[in-house]
Amino acid sequence: MQELSWASPSVRQTLAALKKSPPFVYGQTNYIAANLSANILLAVGAGPAIGAAMDWPRCFGAGANAMWLNTAALMSSGPEAIWTAAESAEKAGTPWVLDPVAMGAGAPEYDHVVRKLLTFHPTVIRGNASELIGLAGGSGGGKGVETTASSDDALAFIKQLAVDTGAIVAVSGPVDYITDGTTVYAVKGGDVRLTQVTGAGCSLGALIAAMLANADDPLLAAAAAHAIYAVAAERASGAVGTASFAMAFVDQLSLLDPAE
Repeated sequence: MQELSWASPSVRQTLAALKKSPPFVYGQTNYIAANLSANILLAVGAGPAIGAAMDWPRCFGAGANAMWLNTAALMSSGPEAIWTAAESAEKAGTPWVLDPVAMGAGAPEYDHVVRKLLTFHPTVIRGNASELIGLAGGSGGGKGVETTASSDDALAFIKQLAVDTGAIVAVSGPVDYITDGTTVYAVKGGDVRLTQVTGAGCSLGALIAAMLANADDPLLAAAAAHAIYAVAAERASGAVGTASFAMAFVDQLSLLDPAE
């Protein structure tokens, strides 16, 4: 297992590559997380488009530099919208991130829609421990969108899920783990208020997608996104409450300089 942080040159180099060639990142997410997701992408220099308007899923799934699908987008659009985007991305070779929100929380019809997305071969799957344990076939015990398991509990499951799907799998927690089934990166740090701001986890999927756009090493890119999230949260830790923390967090993302 390798630890990764903002102090790792490879993390700053990955962010520098994004800023040198700003990517167009398409996503579908829920209306609760859309605003923060867009602001986080803009803060690091990416250009977002979010939603399932008209033929966006087909055209942007194929035409974007990267894409993320947060399955809570099903709150406001049907399964065909995310399936079409995933299929278009796979055919075009667009790297994409699957965020299986509330997977395994006790809604079988919803879980079926989420599982079908695996047939379109996501580049990265990211989520909380309960979601990923459930997606791997275990009993994650999630309560809605919240996890009842730790990232340590999920480690064996995400390794197997990576082997089974061919995707990189990333679990968030007090320590984030990112793996391709063989190599494991561990990212420590952050701030507990990331769990108290609506859409913070969902928006991490957007950042991962942005980092994938210009990356030669998708595993490192996914891990670097977690390290960037962690350092921005730590630098925002002086904020008084959760609302000011959310604003400070976006500020700190925008201020990160790969030349540090």
